[in-house]
Amino acid sequence: MNNSNLINCLSSLVSEEPNPATLDIDQLSTFELVTKINQQDELVSLAIKRILPSLAEAVDLIVEGFQNGGRLIYQGAGTSGRLGVLDAVECVPTFSVDEGMVVGVMAGGEAAMFKAKEGIEDQESEGVADLKRINLTEKDVLVGIAASGRTPYVKGGLKYANQIGATTIALSCNANAEIAKFAKLSLLPIVGPEVLAGSTRLKSGTAQKMALNILSTASMIRIGKSYKNLMVDLRATNEKLVARGTRMIMQVTGVELSVAEEALALADNQVKLALVMILKEVTAEEAKVLLSDADGFLAKVLSNPNSG
Repeated sequence: MNNSNLINCLSSLVSEEPNPATLDIDQLSTFELVTKINQQDELVSLAIKRILPSLAEAVDLIVEGFQNGGRLIYQGAGTSGRLGVLDAVECVPTFSVDEGMVVGVMAGGEAAMFKAKEGIEDQESEGVADLKRINLTEKDVLVGIAASGRTPYVKGGLKYANQIGATTIALSCNANAEIAKFAKLSLLPIVGPEVLAGSTRLKSGTAQKMALNILSTASMIRIGKSYKNLMVDLRATNEKLVARGTRMIMQVTGVELSVAEEALALADNQVKLALVMILKEVTAEEAKVLLSDADGFLAKVLSNPNSG
């Protein structure tokens, strides 16, 4: 796309428009400045609220993908890509999922997480190449993330995903997002012009982070990764997480610290397994069978009088 056409394209995007509420932002006191930014941030949760039906539909698609042996793949460039990688990485310790179950793919690869390599986002072929590199299949769900809605890298990825039969979801903060044309489902939280025109790491970035939080968290809950509102499937890989897991065991079962610590150790630091062991008075191996029979849902295990 030549410069003239790109300028015309950007002119049509709400995220690129000057915000009439912040035209005087360079003349404000520090307190007035941070207040103005906060006032704009308040609009983000309202934008997310307006797309809740679509978010729920997206969660169902992701859960279906998981149940069919597929993965959740995030793809984006710049801030959008970094947010996808962040959400993917955090799913491992939070929900004890396999490393490859939720994957973040961004333009420029791992190095771009720490140093901007924005030029790569202009190439659709790079989006395709990165998805081929991770062996995207028809079982996977691809979420293409682009605040502007026009990023060629993401567009190329979505096109390729459609060609091989993967489920496609577009996440953008512009109503006329071009990537929406190449997705089965679109998530479009419209937050309006940014505090600084075009700086989509601000409201748009916050909206994307909120949407990704909902997608991953709700999907994990729907496949049994929580008990009530506790992260019983967290992976206790450091002192804080071991302490958190031990505390959860004590909260749910009412046992003393020493009993909770022993059970967690016997369960190889798997909180949910330790809970079944204590509450059903079974061994670790027996607890694994009970959880498998209940598709991983602790509540199902505990509600079954015939188990344990």
